[in-house]
Amino acid sequence: MDSSYLTNPIILVIDTLFSLYILAVLLRFLLQWCGAAFYNPISQFLVKVTHPPLRILRRFVPPMGKIDTSSLVLVLALQMLANFSILILQGVTINIGALALLSLTDLVSLFINIFVFAVFARALLSWTNPGAFHSASSILASLTEPLLDICRKFIPDLGGIDLSPLAALLFLQLAKMVILPPLHQLASLIS
Repeated sequence: MDSSYLTNPIILVIDTLFSLYILAVLLRFLLQWCGAAFYNPISQFLVKVTHPPLRILRRFVPPMGKIDTSSLVLVLALQMLANFSILILQGVTINIGALALLSLTDLVSLFINIFVFAVFARALLSWTNPGAFHSASSILASLTEPLLDICRKFIPDLGGIDLSPLAALLFLQLAKMVILPPLHQLASLIS
C-alpha cells in the first residue's frame, strides 16, 4: 500500500483544522484592530472561539497600543505547528528559521487574501442589496473601509460609480506579487 494513502487525508485534516482556526484568530485580530462592532454576532463568535488560548497568552504577551500582539503570536505559533506537522508527515525536515519564515509567508498571504475576499464580497453585496443592514455587511464595511478610503483619494469621482473596490483588488494582487516571492526565496535559502 502506498504510504501517501493515509498521509494525504491526514494532511488534509490537519491543514483544514489549523487553517480554519488561524483564520478565526486572524479575523478577530483584524476586526479588533479596525474597530468593528464588538456585539456583532460574527465578532462574538470569533471572540468565543478564540478566547481560551488568548486568555492564557495575554498573561505573557501584552498588547502594543491598538495591536493585540497575543493574537499575532498565537497565529504565528499555530501556523508554524501546522507547517511543521505537514512537513513531518511528508518526510521533509526544515530548520526553525525557515519554518518561521515559511509560516510568516503563509500568514502574509492569508492576510492579503482576507482583504481580497472582503473587498470582493462587499462589492457584490453593494450590487445586490445596497443599503441593507446585515451583520456580515457591517463586518465587511468595518474591515474594508480604511483600504477603500485610501483608494478613493486617488480615484476621481465618476458620477456615482465607485471604482475603489477595483483599485483595492488591483493593489492587493500587486502586493501579493511583490511581497510573497522574495519571502518564498528567502525561506528556501535558509532551509
